Amino acid sequence: MTADPLPDPAIRAAVTRTRDEVCELNAALLQNNLVAWTSGNVSARVPGADLMVIKPSGIAYSELTPAAMVVCDLAGTVVDGGLSPSSDTATHAYVYRQMPEVGGVVHTHSTYATAWAARGEAIPCVLTAMADEFGGEIPVGPFALIGGDEIGRAIVSVLTGHRSPAVLLRSHGVFTIGRTARDAVKAAVMCEDVAKTVHHASVRGDLPALPQEQVDALHRRYQEQYGQR
Repeated sequence: MTADPLPDPAIRAAVTRTRDEVCELNAALLQNNLVAWTSGNVSARVPGADLMVIKPSGIAYSELTPAAMVVCDLAGTVVDGGLSPSSDTATHAYVYRQMPEVGGVVHTHSTYATAWAARGEAIPCVLTAMADEFGGEIPVGPFALIGGDEIGRAIVSVLTGHRSPAVLLRSHGVFTIGRTARDAVKAAVMCEDVAKTVHHASVRGDLPALPQEQVDALHRRYQEQYGQR
């Protein structure tokens, strides 16, 4: 008889809720035109456990179900699920191990943001929406190969101490983090939105960055006053 990989009822219930959420949020990547074919992924930390739930590798978004989501420990080892996890699993696991405040990680190759990554350029903070959401520029990190901890190390090294929840990895794409997986998806949506706007504006010439004191004031207002409290 096979042992139950999730014997604790409370943890099993948390995993079920997280699978539902991760499935829904992966669909949101497609709905927001952030991914093509089977690329990209969302993961979420399971509350109350050293576990994460992540999209399976190479499965069409139209075929994703909560049951298809893969449960891994924070070393990236599969704990529960019948499919292989995303090829970015080691990256997500490294971020969760090193940044305990992070509850969600997202990866996309969204067109405009990835174009900035291909050039190895940070997206300058020239919009109030950037100051609000990112607290400054969207930084660019080094090139790193897929499969091990290298990408995770790059993400952590760039975003530790940085207000931006998004980083562009050179010649690769976008990674975002958040207090929740939903926050990380929002950051990915906003990253692509501002990348597109700044790209079109930059065609006409150099853009003046917002003064730092204005960026600080906008970011503080957005973080402390915007929305329902």
